[in-house]
Formats: sequence, structure tokens, C-alpha cells
Amino acid sequence: MTLYIDAPTWPGHGRVWSHLVSDVSFEELHAFAASIGAPARGFDGDHYDIPSDRYGDAVAAGAVEVGSKELLRRLTEAGLRRPKRRPPRGPE
Repeated sequence: MTLYIDAPTWPGHGRVWSHLVSDVSFEELHAFAASIGAPARGFDGDHYDIPSDRYGDAVAAGAVEVGSKELLRRLTEAGLRRPKRRPPRGPE
């Protein structure tokens, strides 16, 4: 079981966030997120958004610290990367 987390560098909603991913399955990801108290609403299609104040909790629980590019590579190679949702196109 390996979970990966990037550094908290992603701003949003007045906070700074990390991304938490699995390179095995979403089931593994959900179980780990629940074990560190991450709310289900933090799941964003293929990763959990983890606020900077909870980053240490994820690492202490066993998440491996990697750079953002490495995190994306592992997620993609595992076949778990989901395309970003695009807003509907308006009339042309």
C-alpha cells in the first residue's frame, strides 16, 4: 500500500492544498483518507485535496512525499488519472 502526497502549494478557498493519490486503487485511497480524517468532500475525481495543516498527518500515516510531476506520473501510469471536467460549451 503506497499513497503519495505533493507539497502544499496549491492555493484555493483561502488555504493552501496538497494532492493525495494512490497508485493502486481508489478503494485504497478512500480508506487511507478516512484513516487520517479527510472528509469525503475532499475527493476530487482521482485525488484528495489535503489542506496544508493536515499534510503532516498524511505523511506521519505513511504517505510518501513526492513532487507534483512525480505524483501525476504515478497516478497516470496506474491508470487512475481521470480527465478534468470541462464546463459545458455554450451555443455557437
